Amino acid sequence: MSGDIRITAEPIDGDRCKFIVSEAVHAGGVRRFASLEEARGSPLAEALFAIPGIVEVVVSGTLVTVVKRSPTPWTAVGRAVGTAIRTSLTGRGPAVAPRAPEPGTPADDEALYERVAQLFETQVNPMVARHGGFVELIDVQDRVVMLRMGGGCQGCGMADVTLRQGIEAMLHQHVPDVTGIVDITDHTAGSNPYFAAAKK
Repeated sequence: MSGDIRITAEPIDGDRCKFIVSEAVHAGGVRRFASLEEARGSPLAEALFAIPGIVEVVVSGTLVTVVKRSPTPWTAVGRAVGTAIRTSLTGRGPAVAPRAPEPGTPADDEALYERVAQLFETQVNPMVARHGGFVELIDVQDRVVMLRMGGGCQGCGMADVTLRQGIEAMLHQHVPDVTGIVDITDHTAGSNPYFAAAKK
C-alpha cells in the first residue's frame, strides 16, 4: 500500500457520510457491519466502531459509508475516520475480512443485500441524483428490501412514482429474487412534504 492514501469525505446528511478512498478498501463485494460484534476480525470496521457514536459501516471497493448517532459534526468525526482507514490499509492483513458463512442463518438475505446494494450504487442512486436525491438501502429481510429516501426525494410528490416505476422496476429486472419493497422514509420531514404531518 502506498503511504499517500487520499480520502474524500462526502456527507450525505447529519448521520451519514461517504468516504471515497484513493485505493481499494475491499474488493469482495459489499460488506455491512451493524455492530462491533459483526466487525470482529476486520481491522477497519473494528477501528471505526471504536469511534464514539459510530453505529454502522458499509464497505465496497473504494467506498466506506459510515453512520453515526451523535451530535458531533462530520468535520470532527471525519478526522478519526480518516485515521482509521489509513491505519487499517497500511497494516499487514486485509482491512476487511471476507464474509464467513454463518451456520443456521439464511444466507439468502445476506446475498440479496449485497446484490441490491450494488444495484443501488451503480444504477439507482445515479438515476435519482439527477433530481438532487439519494436512496439508502436499510436492510433486506425475508427477501423484502427496506429503503429510505433522502435529499430531493424526501417529501417529493413524485417519490412514489420513483419508487414504483424506477426502483422497483430495476429490482424486478436485476434482482428478481426480491419479493417486496418497503419505503420507511419520513416524507413529512422533507423540504417540500406532500404528506401532511399528523396533528397530535
